[in-house]
Amino acid sequence: MATPKFAHIVLQTGQLPAMRDWYCTVLGAHTVFENGLLCFITFDEEHHRIALLQPPPGCEPRSPRAAGLNHSAYTFASIGELLERYSQLKSQGIEPRQPIQHGVTTSLYYRDPDGNFVEMQVDNFATPDEATGYMRGPEYAADAVGVGFDPEVMLRAHQAGVPFDLLKTRTWALEACPNMPDPLIALTS
Repeated sequence: MATPKFAHIVLQTGQLPAMRDWYCTVLGAHTVFENGLLCFITFDEEHHRIALLQPPPGCEPRSPRAAGLNHSAYTFASIGELLERYSQLKSQGIEPRQPIQHGVTTSLYYRDPDGNFVEMQVDNFATPDEATGYMRGPEYAADAVGVGFDPEVMLRAHQAGVPFDLLKTRTWALEACPNMPDPLIALTS
């Protein structure tokens, strides 16, 4: 059986220009086509990865408690690339709503103008098999969400030469950033 490859997502929005600008900024994307009703953007070789659809007036804001897509996720090749994007976005006034050390990934969750979560992440394991092994292990079974951390503390630690093998652990996050709020609350409110 053939395995499909992910192509794109379509977000319905009542504020197409703001959403277009946000996704282009956050993902380093560009517009491929736009006509006021539809906008197609991409950030790689695909003709479009995100489509924005503006329905007739009256689009209701998304409730964080509603059923549906919780977030889309985008991965970086290294912690340095993730933290560089964090710094670039912060300098433009875009800050993560919730950083989480999942164990399997180091993730920064942002909210787009419509309230959808967008995860920027780096894998914490070299191979999918290693990640799957971690997810089947006791630490992940005890807490599949993970712990919060302060991205500024991580950025400074990375710049100071703390190895990624340490930064990617929940132990580092808990010791370097104690008393962080429960990340699950931020992701569901």
